[in-house]
Amino acid sequence: MAATRQWQLASRPVGEPTHDNFELVTVDRPEPGPGEVLVKTLYQSVDPYMRGRMRDAESYAEPWDVGDPMKASVVGEVLESEAETFEPGDIVTGDLLWAEHAVADADELQRVDPDLGPISTAVGVLGMPGVTAYWGLRDICDPAPGDTVFVSAAAGAVGSVVGQLAQLSGARVVGTAGSDAKVEWLTEDLGFDAAINYKTEDDLYGAVAEACPNGIDAYFDNVGGEITDAVWMQLNEFSRVAVCGQIALYNETEVPMGPRKLTTLIETRATVEGFLVSDYQNRWGDALRRLSQFIQQGDLEYRENVVEGFENAPDAFLGLFEGENIGKQLVKVGEREH
Repeated sequence: MAATRQWQLASRPVGEPTHDNFELVTVDRPEPGPGEVLVKTLYQSVDPYMRGRMRDAESYAEPWDVGDPMKASVVGEVLESEAETFEPGDIVTGDLLWAEHAVADADELQRVDPDLGPISTAVGVLGMPGVTAYWGLRDICDPAPGDTVFVSAAAGAVGSVVGQLAQLSGARVVGTAGSDAKVEWLTEDLGFDAAINYKTEDDLYGAVAEACPNGIDAYFDNVGGEITDAVWMQLNEFSRVAVCGQIALYNETEVPMGPRKLTTLIETRATVEGFLVSDYQNRWGDALRRLSQFIQQGDLEYRENVVEGFENAPDAFLGLFEGENIGKQLVKVGEREH
């Protein structure tokens, strides 16, 4: 029987994850049963939410078990099919394993249309991050021309799309990022009206106030923590806050006291709403078609940070917490066979 490799959760991290939390193992390549397909991974996504899955059940819903393979959004090629809906050579995407090969139920996979963009984008701007940005901004932030929209982690896969979509709505856009290179990309390449390097800013509250002289009408929050505290002090009346992620808190060993700054919400009557991209499963296709149109028209730019080699998948994941990536962080695992 042919072999394949997979990454398993070796232990639960305490604080920031390390290489010791991952184990690369060789196993028998699985065979598809009725209604299933064998998928060869071409690109694997790594995302901040995965840190939560590494916690135990008392701290996080649906955790990964120690000793089991981890899961990720994957773009892959169908090698074998026992389902009528797919045949060898089809390109698909779905939530599979951190593995070179995996078996999946055909009903849990979506066909990738190469005409929409490079297949790698199916786990990036034309996948979960893009759909998250599209519906979170549109349904919750709902920016109008002249509004000020603030985006944290603005150089990431979600934040960079949020900012550009907000610009297309006629809003003024301000973002935070963790390096001067990211700030330059946001302002020079993507056309953000202002960007703040939160790592070098001594007075974050003052920097946010200076960048947003007319206050903030909508905030897309990917980070939480001190950045969110500073933003909330500049919220305008009846502003909207979309809570997408809290990466500033994912590695904390103790949950910080909170929620904080609630008096700001009373004074501004702001609306704060958390959401999951799965809330929009029935409207996924609508977002992809619109995002693809923006890309083809030159109105939406994206970047991918591709780490070569399946053996380097943990490095790609750990890099998320070092702020190394601009745009979408991916692992290139294999080449197409058909």
